[in-house]
Amino acid sequence: MRTHDLLKTTSPMIRMPRRAWRVDADAADPPDLADAVAVFSALRPRIFGIAYRMLGSVADAEDLVQETWIRWQGTDRTVVREPGAFLATTATRLAITHLQSARVRREAYVGPWLPEPIDTAANPEVLTERGGDLGFAFLLLLERLTPPERAAYVLRSAFDYPYDRIAEILGVTVVSARKLVSRATAHLGEERRRAVPAARHRLLLDAFLDAARSGDLVALERLLAEDVVSYSDGGGKAQAARIPLVGRARVANFHHALSEWFWNDVEVHPVEANGQPAVLLSAWGKTFGLIAVDVSDAGIDRVFWMVNAEKIGAALPSA
Repeated sequence: MRTHDLLKTTSPMIRMPRRAWRVDADAADPPDLADAVAVFSALRPRIFGIAYRMLGSVADAEDLVQETWIRWQGTDRTVVREPGAFLATTATRLAITHLQSARVRREAYVGPWLPEPIDTAANPEVLTERGGDLGFAFLLLLERLTPPERAAYVLRSAFDYPYDRIAEILGVTVVSARKLVSRATAHLGEERRRAVPAARHRLLLDAFLDAARSGDLVALERLLAEDVVSYSDGGGKAQAARIPLVGRARVANFHHALSEWFWNDVEVHPVEANGQPAVLLSAWGKTFGLIAVDVSDAGIDRVFWMVNAEKIGAALPSA
């Protein structure tokens, strides 16, 4: 099988770069290139998982995976003892570099920035045994960390890398790696709340949607936690609140007001996004948004409105 045929068999979620193999399309592949593709394909879900958790963007994570492939293809692989370590190191360092430049773009983003949703029902390999490490609230919390802290925490928390390996990947001492994870854990631990079972999560999301569509203010206030926050990501491409709404009364009144006009002709389609229940919104045959909530024992803590259609389409092709 030629290299470009091997590449066509890979998952459609993470596209391999055409420029990575085009030069060989009319000639015999180098003897070890098929092996390189096989190794990379086996490790690609982890590479994408690291990239997506670091960047919060499906499109950027795909680009990073492609750049990692190019570096892997151009490396003298005979001297690489552990391909997994090499690829994880490459992807993590590329992600840190990307984050350092992305902060400037995020600051110029119109309104709240939310992570791109990813269809984990269609791509379960992105999930890890840790469960909630892909949730919208968790990814948003990661934005508060420095790039090295974020990398160390993701490698440790989501993929259970030992500290000596994290130190190698980040080019720091083991003591420094432990400190990075410790600082990140302290930052996140202040706001991270214990997740509830998936069935209760779906139940509360459905109840919230019923109350929001009907404008039932009493039901909304009963479902929302006292310190609930509602985020609306329109990216300047759709009408959305430019600042997060904070507090039970304010969030409930906002959704009560929306019920007077927003839900006319809107259809709701249940999906699984980032390992949690969500709904796609469509009108007149066109998908335009996604709603998800974060839930704890206190009720609904976070409401996420994603109405930047470009982000929805990139992450959920079925939309």
